[in-house]
Amino acid sequence: MLWKTEWKAAAGILAVFLACFYLPVGAPRFDNAVMESLHLVKWYAQEHVLLCLVPAFFIAGAISVFISQASVMKYLGAGANKVLAYAVASVSGTILAVCSCTVLPLFGGIWRRGAGLGPAVAFLYSGPAINVLAIVLTARILGMELGIARAVGAIAFSVIIGLLMHLIFRKEETEKAIAQAGVPVPEVAHPLWQTATYFALMVAILVFANWGKPEYDTGLWYCIYSAKWAITAVCAAVFGVVLTVWFHLPWWKVALAAAPAVLLAVLFPQQPVLAFAAAAVGLAVLTSTSDGEMGEWFGVTWGFAKQILPLLLGGVLIAGALLGRPGDEGLIPNAWVTWAVGGNSLTSNFLAALIGAFMYFATLTEVPILQGLLGSGMGKGPALALLLAGPALSLPNMLVLNSIMGTQKTFVYCTLVVVMATVSGILFGVFLG
Repeated sequence: MLWKTEWKAAAGILAVFLACFYLPVGAPRFDNAVMESLHLVKWYAQEHVLLCLVPAFFIAGAISVFISQASVMKYLGAGANKVLAYAVASVSGTILAVCSCTVLPLFGGIWRRGAGLGPAVAFLYSGPAINVLAIVLTARILGMELGIARAVGAIAFSVIIGLLMHLIFRKEETEKAIAQAGVPVPEVAHPLWQTATYFALMVAILVFANWGKPEYDTGLWYCIYSAKWAITAVCAAVFGVVLTVWFHLPWWKVALAAAPAVLLAVLFPQQPVLAFAAAAVGLAVLTSTSDGEMGEWFGVTWGFAKQILPLLLGGVLIAGALLGRPGDEGLIPNAWVTWAVGGNSLTSNFLAALIGAFMYFATLTEVPILQGLLGSGMGKGPALALLLAGPALSLPNMLVLNSIMGTQKTFVYCTLVVVMATVSGILFGVFLG
């Protein structure tokens, strides 16, 4: 019978029809949730896709093309020295200080080049979690105890979760190490110092273009913030010279690609994002029309963008509909969240970690959000649980991770983060709360 083979399709069509038929359009909370999802995805596109994700895609593509597989395996591979591997992974992530979504293409890049699961996961967690500026801001606004607990917890989490992932999937890691042992060492096209300079310039562009405004209008952080676009422009100019001298792109093509960005910077100095966007388009055109390693760089970068960006934007839409933006409600009322994370019970710590894991936090935004929750009665234990789970995970982050390393590893990683954040929150609440 036809029904035996088509019942799944029919059930799916019926479910979609019933959802559309009973769609609560006109109900204030539903309509507001739809608007919140659109507001959040608009804000994400304006603030993060161009300034964060586009540079991250190019860096991830460059990792796949210009960093040899032998180098990745030496420092981060399944058979690498564990102390060295986890030290390199956690330090690399700390330097980047990116959000849970921006770190994904970078994680995909080192994973693709043969990094071991443990060190790669340590890098994945440390990038958004061990943010020096965020930890300083936490200590200043939420208290020194929470700041220190967040710093210690994040550093420990990156190593412990990485080691646990390695142990849980040790059979695959052993097979991977054996396979990597027979990989021949390829010839290096560029000296190490040139490759390091090339990556340092791209990372500097990513970091300074996204340098957030500090709380006070004085001090070193504010000086850097005031000069962020000038520093970014200098790094971009030096990067253009590097592409010409070391990577042998014709100078006139580099100059032609940079010309729109320079022109927009002169004509619209108060809107530096326009120049940044023109520079990104220019680099894309420059590399996509080149042969050899430059063309390969664009191809891998575009592959990451196609894989990751649709999932991220879809995840942001869902997260906005469920939880809204900071200060605005989605389908889940803020009062429910505040009620759920009061005190220091197992339930409140678990819910704080779970809510943090699904909610999207841009870099540094978790601090003012927690300030409001603490003022509404949130316990210090759940606050730490949210700080340790929230910045490192989000619903968009989970969707992309699933496409990179599979459902099983993604589930285990997310579970480890939530469980360890819950336990840490309980202990913090008992001894120091």
